[in-house]
Amino acid sequence: MLSLMDIAAVLLTLSAVFGWFNHKFLPLSHSVGLLVMSVATSWALIGLDAILPGVNLLDQLSQALRQIDFAEVVVNGMLAFLLFAGSLQVDLDTLKSRAFPVFLLAVFGTLISTAIVGLAFWGVCRLGALPVSLPWAFVFGALISPTDPVAVLNVLRNASVPKELQIETEGEALFNDGVGIVLFTLLLRFASAGEGVQVSATDVAELLVREAGGGLLLGLVTGYIAYRAMRLIDDYPIEVLISVALVTGTYALAHHLHVSGPLSMVAAGLLIGDRGPRYAMSEQTQSYLFGLWTLVDEILNSVLFLLIGLETLVLQFEVRPMLTALTAVPIVLLARFASVALQPILFAWTRLLSLRNTPFLTWAGVRGGISVALALSLPNNPAKSSLLAATYAVVLFSVIVQGSTLGLVARRTIGRANQPSQ
Repeated sequence: MLSLMDIAAVLLTLSAVFGWFNHKFLPLSHSVGLLVMSVATSWALIGLDAILPGVNLLDQLSQALRQIDFAEVVVNGMLAFLLFAGSLQVDLDTLKSRAFPVFLLAVFGTLISTAIVGLAFWGVCRLGALPVSLPWAFVFGALISPTDPVAVLNVLRNASVPKELQIETEGEALFNDGVGIVLFTLLLRFASAGEGVQVSATDVAELLVREAGGGLLLGLVTGYIAYRAMRLIDDYPIEVLISVALVTGTYALAHHLHVSGPLSMVAAGLLIGDRGPRYAMSEQTQSYLFGLWTLVDEILNSVLFLLIGLETLVLQFEVRPMLTALTAVPIVLLARFASVALQPILFAWTRLLSLRNTPFLTWAGVRGGISVALALSLPNNPAKSSLLAATYAVVLFSVIVQGSTLGLVARRTIGRANQPSQ
């Protein structure tokens, strides 16, 4: 059995090798290239095992990967660091000016998408005679509808987008986790317990306030404490250490208080990223602190997208669920389009939303590791295989196809969307 150091060595070495190869020979962004190569490697190993069954290479690698609890590593490990690192770079003043569109995308958009995806996927599963009930289809809608902040922030780096629209997309991805987690938790409780369970509006409101509101409040409190501590000294090693302690301590505390850890990271990151450089950090401290979190972001992103691809080695997909899973891609895209397009129509009086941005916002709704982690965390039941296959189909298409062509979509649609005639 491989030790933790052996597994870390393998993952970091593969990330470095694949990253070098992609940079040298492939016209893909770093994360997309890593995912493509890790999936291709997984499929090649599966094919090799079928041709040469006596080698047992696939079994050995699969056993090593099974030692990694993907859901635990992502949700209770990488996500804290990735969200804090991403939030540090967000312009808070611009985010405030686009607060209403961000709120609509994160809340209204997620709710509408969950409903559309759930109903449509349930209908497809009924046609395919798959054991997916309507409650479990809504669970799939909840876990796949929120855009992934890690994936979205990553692909936006390779697209030339007006600042206001970029902030809307980033803000939605950072904040819709709270809504997604509440929906996922409630719908999972309902699906697991069956029709006898009762979920009231009070239950939804209570969970939303505790999870989302509590997470934001916790992040602001701990972030402010860390900011004040940095302001009282000028010693970059200690200030960098304070930022690391802020992330690990706040996320652990959020888990024990049963509030949203992801939202606490977003709140803390926005506060430190905005007030720190203005009032608390010298230029030297800013250089080291932001440099550290940029590197953490790049390294963990590399490992995360590598793991998403390699997980196909240990997941056993059946043929029928895989065929049905392919229909999940257009279903999720159409649901995203509908949820984004409805908002400028229903809230036209605000003049803050434009239908012309709908193609870009639809294509920018990238899903990633969080959706995979939530799908893997589902309890064993007849529907899990179908939901997991559908999740993987959407995530692979989302990151590889949408992620690699977002820049092209931006050039074709946003230029006209920002003409004076608008």
